Amino acid sequence: MKTWQPFEWIVASRLLRDGRWQTVFIIGGVAIGVAVIVFMSALLSGLQANFIRRVLTAQAHIQLLPPKDVVRPLRPIVAGEVSAATVQAPLQRLKSIDQWQAVAAQIRAMPEVVTVSPTAAGSALVVRGEASRAITIAGIEPALYFRIVSLADKLVQGSTRLNASDILIGTELASDLGLAVGDKLRVTASTGADMVFTVSGVFDLGNKGANQRTTYVALHTAQSLLGLQGGVSSLDVTVRDIYAADTVAHRITARTGVQADSWIQTNAQFFSAVQAQVSANTAIRFFVGLSVAFGIASVLFVSVVQRSREIGILRAMGVTRQRILRLFLLQGGLLGLAGSMAGSAVGALALVLWRELARGPDGLPLVPVTLELPLFVIALALATVTGVLAAMAPALRAARLDPVVAIRG
Repeated sequence: MKTWQPFEWIVASRLLRDGRWQTVFIIGGVAIGVAVIVFMSALLSGLQANFIRRVLTAQAHIQLLPPKDVVRPLRPIVAGEVSAATVQAPLQRLKSIDQWQAVAAQIRAMPEVVTVSPTAAGSALVVRGEASRAITIAGIEPALYFRIVSLADKLVQGSTRLNASDILIGTELASDLGLAVGDKLRVTASTGADMVFTVSGVFDLGNKGANQRTTYVALHTAQSLLGLQGGVSSLDVTVRDIYAADTVAHRITARTGVQADSWIQTNAQFFSAVQAQVSANTAIRFFVGLSVAFGIASVLFVSVVQRSREIGILRAMGVTRQRILRLFLLQGGLLGLAGSMAGSAVGALALVLWRELARGPDGLPLVPVTLELPLFVIALALATVTGVLAAMAPALRAARLDPVVAIRG
């Protein structure tokens, strides 16, 4: 017993089989285009995710800072007059965010916010024997701060323990001063206060400068050392959507009156590079898709010319223009679907080979890529839709053929 098939499906498959070499070449062209789209999309997405992960694993999405000191003249300076005194910008002193506990509570209440962590940071001098280094000392609450920067994953030696006299230092500082876990060192703040700490852990932030300067102590210890009794110099914030950080930062400033800088603002050049990658990826997909569409359209136009007599006979037998239209649209959709399936397989194979072969000196992939099902589903859908749209012009031409003129040739 034969399975019933729609008329358009039977004729479309017959026409594609009859022009098998045309069909094979156009499916190959579509496959190459889809493979390029899949490979480039996955590669650029992995590259972008890797860049963002490297940037944001060592900093907050948003940072709230106290206002800077400013000085204003007592009266307006008139052009041409000699000013009695020169107005100079004041030296910036370490200040605390006013009523930071209330500000932090307001921010935590926002649905977009994940974590709010107070930090008391300032400059200091670390001394060991006759050697000394300038450092930045950051007082943190480990339970909150480690949700923003996972220092446990960056530890080289020791632990993340931060009692009152413990300090975490970078690998470069440890190497410069010959420090190891359990060693003592004296830290002198700009206020003149000093304290002896015990190294509880050594970390590697992946940046030589940060590993030379950055150190971590308990929040209350830093507040005493830096003269910020009960105060904090910044509030570090993470949000659910990292690309909405700028919008959330403006909302925080409007709600609390405290200056809020997002990672997008502080890393403007990096964010511009990420946006350029996204634009480049979009442009590549557009032009590859355009070439695929022109390839399908050209093959179907040739098919209409070659099959004009058959189309005329079908029209004379009573086949409607709507059926002729659907017949060629179906051919375009089938070419797009078959090519996208083959291209997705080729793209997946290329990604697997890239992941296995393109590795750095440490043995890790140069760019980590993942085979995500939505990417292949989108590629299949877009290629099929592109095939249907590309077939629209030749389908309309076929549907408008006059049967008498077409049969006469």
